[in-house]
Amino acid sequence: MAECDLKLLGMWASPFVIRVRMMLEEKGLSYEYIEQDVFNKSELLLKHNPTYQKVPVLIHGDRDICESLAILEYIDENWFGIGPPVLPATPYERAIARFWAAYIEDKLLLSFIGILRAATEEVKAEKIAETHTILEMLEGAFKKCSAGKGFFGGDSIGYLDVTLGSYLTWIKAAERISGAKLLDETKMPLLVEWEKRFLAADCAKKSLPSVDQLEKHARNLQVTRWKVASAN
Repeated sequence: MAECDLKLLGMWASPFVIRVRMMLEEKGLSYEYIEQDVFNKSELLLKHNPTYQKVPVLIHGDRDICESLAILEYIDENWFGIGPPVLPATPYERAIARFWAAYIEDKLLLSFIGILRAATEEVKAEKIAETHTILEMLEGAFKKCSAGKGFFGGDSIGYLDVTLGSYLTWIKAAERISGAKLLDETKMPLLVEWEKRFLAADCAKKSLPSVDQLEKHARNLQVTRWKVASAN
């Protein structure tokens, strides 16, 4: 791994932290990971992210970079030429990648948390249908962005791959708890095949927590803590 003066403040279950860890691994950048208690904020976290007081925070020397998607772009620009690119090459492709990343952030997490928080079977069915619609939209995005190749980023894992990939074991945990199939090969065959390739990648194996860990974590979370535990 390339030697860098990097520290990452994170929380093991956060998809926002997970995606940063995956990209650091994919780029081959060495870093010190410092676990944080998001319910009892450390002085270190408050010092380096006084505005939002959330993880992830990437500390590069005397620089603090907050918010996961901003961190991914910083990694891409600061270590361009080391490892695979994070963002696509052309301005148009980068704009499209940012559009779909914003869509994922705006829609996906809230949809499957809605499934877990549903008070009735009727509400749960509505949230499952909503999640299917979101994933079907991402099926179309994958077809367009990948241009017939293995990943959203083409031949290699990139910006959209880690943005969506950071949710994969969370989706599987939500499937277990709810009894619903969310990533359905009959409705999203391209995404299901992408998921297999992504989970086989070293960066995913090293960074994603297990479904068992996340299922236990999700069951133990108090409903009122979902928003507090989330960070982006």
